Amino acid sequence: MVRLWLVLGGVNAFIAVAAGAFAAHGLRGKLEPRMLEVFETAARYQMYHALALLAVGWLAARSPSPVVTAAGWCFLAGIVLFSGSLYVLTTAGLGRLGIITPIGGTLFLAGWALMIVAAVRLEQ
Repeated sequence: MVRLWLVLGGVNAFIAVAAGAFAAHGLRGKLEPRMLEVFETAARYQMYHALALLAVGWLAARSPSPVVTAAGWCFLAGIVLFSGSLYVLTTAGLGRLGIITPIGGTLFLAGWALMIVAAVRLEQ
């Protein structure tokens, strides 16, 4: 599982940087300023949680547990639902997908709560 979390963290960080560059260079002037801001929020949160996946990989290497694994899956699903829905909402104009975004945010919160539990249980 360690390799999986590290690879997923790296892949998501790569995508987040590419999305940020795309927003800055490819979407500026093509999207309304508010929609560009939403797209940039998606990229920023994807990067934050890509780093969280790397932390999951580190914690899984140090002290593997089902709680750490659950945190990783929450972060990954959160990226897909939160950032993914915002990317599609802004570029394809599918405003109905906005209903999915809070589910992704809730998964981010669940992932962080699980990371706290894993850290508390971590043996010195």
